[in-house]
Amino acid sequence: MKNVNIIGVPEHFNFPWQLAIEEGAFEARGINIKWKDIPEGTGKMVQLLKDNKTDLAIILTEGIIKSITEGNPSKIVQEYIATPLLWGIHVAAKSNYRTLGDLKNKTAAISRYGSGSHLMAYVNAQGQSWDTKELKFEVVDNLDGAVASLTEGRADYFMWERFTTKPLVDQGVFRRIADCPTPWPCFVIAATDKFITENPGTLAHILETINIYTSDFKQIPSIDRTLANRYKQQLEDIKHWLSLTQWGHRNISKQNLELAQNTLKDLRLIEKVVSNTEIVYMAT
Repeated sequence: MKNVNIIGVPEHFNFPWQLAIEEGAFEARGINIKWKDIPEGTGKMVQLLKDNKTDLAIILTEGIIKSITEGNPSKIVQEYIATPLLWGIHVAAKSNYRTLGDLKNKTAAISRYGSGSHLMAYVNAQGQSWDTKELKFEVVDNLDGAVASLTEGRADYFMWERFTTKPLVDQGVFRRIADCPTPWPCFVIAATDKFITENPGTLAHILETINIYTSDFKQIPSIDRTLANRYKQQLEDIKHWLSLTQWGHRNISKQNLELAQNTLKDLRLIEKVVSNTEIVYMAT
């Protein structure tokens, strides 16, 4: 049995992995998947990949691209979610902020530098024609940290996946004032160069298995109720999320890779645009 370490956020996007693990789909191929939830998100995951403390990660596209251009010895091995991520822009429920314009030059809570919440604050600012040099940040580690930071007034707004934060909106902790979709497919599967080199066959089996599960995922009877119960979401929210979400089964396209890199370069979040082959692994 081949042991493989995989990390990802503890969110509904990754339920196909949990299902495949629970049903023994990987074990049937001689693979023991050791899954670990990383609530801190992409910023933490790129570090774990860089340090070879995991083999694979289900990770935000823009975060891993940025990290690879900075020397992270990893590659994108496949698109995972082929549709954009809908980032909710949240403020404390009792704050005086009512519109997106109210947040100009205010402090954004981010899980860590290089995370999706950090990078998307720039994308949002660019979309609003704000001066990105005026952006200010408060590092909060995770969702619980963001709640404390916004409630205590240390930060003014927080960008996180809309449906994950919806229960906090329902509870009157956050108020969502806008959405900001990613301009590209949001999640990819990344692997360390070391794992790819040493285990190309195992990697192929892992991708084949998860693709079977994601291909049929929406057709699973009552999957919306299962997700709502498992992730403490409202059923109508999960139905909305499922209607917006498509899983990918190929590697990220050249066009989306170039769009992400050029956007990050324009925002001065990466120093250089690198070749596709430095970012994407293509199986021979």
